[in-house]
Amino acid sequence: MATIKPFAALRPKPELAAQICELPYDVMSSDEARQMAAGNPLSFLHVSKPEIDLPPGTDLYSGAVYAKGRENFQKLISQGALQQDSQPCFYLYRQIMGKHVQTGLVAAASCEEYLRGIIKKHEFTRPDKEDDRVRHIEALDSQTGPVFLTYRASAAFDEFVAKKISEPPAVDFTGKDGVRHASWTVADAEGINFIEAQFAQIPFLYIADGHHRSAAAARVFQTRQGAGHSGQFLTVIFPHNQMQILPYNRVLKDLNGLTSAGLLKKLEEVFNIVRLGSATPTRKHELGFFMNHRWHTLTFKPKLTASNDPIEKLDVTLLQKQILAPLFGIDDPRTSKRINFVGGIRGTAELEKLVNSGEYACAFSMFPTSIEDLMSIADAGGIMPPKSTWFEPKLRDAMFCHMI
Repeated sequence: MATIKPFAALRPKPELAAQICELPYDVMSSDEARQMAAGNPLSFLHVSKPEIDLPPGTDLYSGAVYAKGRENFQKLISQGALQQDSQPCFYLYRQIMGKHVQTGLVAAASCEEYLRGIIKKHEFTRPDKEDDRVRHIEALDSQTGPVFLTYRASAAFDEFVAKKISEPPAVDFTGKDGVRHASWTVADAEGINFIEAQFAQIPFLYIADGHHRSAAAARVFQTRQGAGHSGQFLTVIFPHNQMQILPYNRVLKDLNGLTSAGLLKKLEEVFNIVRLGSATPTRKHELGFFMNHRWHTLTFKPKLTASNDPIEKLDVTLLQKQILAPLFGIDDPRTSKRINFVGGIRGTAELEKLVNSGEYACAFSMFPTSIEDLMSIADAGGIMPPKSTWFEPKLRDAMFCHMI
């Protein structure tokens, strides 16, 4: 059973939302954030990446950075750009990216249920990234970046959502990247009770994106129990059948001493290969491989995909175990400096550019991991390999802030 609660969100004034709301802190560098926020004092990047207001080269984890974030956050509140609702509400948040549409429920989820595994995870977290998010939450006394959750879709709740979003939205704007964001408020007791009852029938929630944000929220809760903490953290919860997962592609710095011809010969032991193939895989267990200005289509041999273990059947697992470790000597892709990961939003042209520049030797384009695989692995208590999924569109920071 998933316990979710309404909360009094701190939100942008509707007419300022387009200027305030920004992409998450972890999808851009400090230099990119500095450029994006240039000339816009309302940009939430001044809060989520406050180093942009300090001298270049400032240690990202210095106390001055978190203090600057708090100062900028308080400034947005004091000047009325961010305003808190007078009562606890649920919210609906719709995103339109090209032809893809997804509508999620904005709610406060339970830190205790996260710690007990009712909110399921599928990735390991890094202590340094957790520590950073803990310090950011503590500095602001707020969670400003939501955790992206999913659940197995419910027809009754889908019907409720469809009816609600037929009304005019409270906020509606299109970002510079072309993604349209709209929100609706559910403030009436009947609607709030219906939502709570619907989710009380949903046995589990699943983290799609935001493992570090949720782990940090739980840690702050544990240190503040009995000290006025709500026991909840900020989430947007989408039905599983509306999720869009893009591939997470791989680029390799070198061929680990192999020649191009030698590498292809080794690949033939693992894959059926089509020379002059496609850049974009069309199905599970199919990959694109780019080297020497040419794409090849690689298909894992059937004997390698016969496992009943959902983790072992993942393309990212097979690539790691059959190719990256034995051929490239990359035993731990989380720490190796010889591999990099490119989110599918950048397309296969980005892979070609990186390899053709000479900075990298070759690239693998992946077929996206399915949401069904993610949930079955989480249900089994499994951990997916790093960089298995890239969700789009990204949730905007500051659309909803949860004061703790």
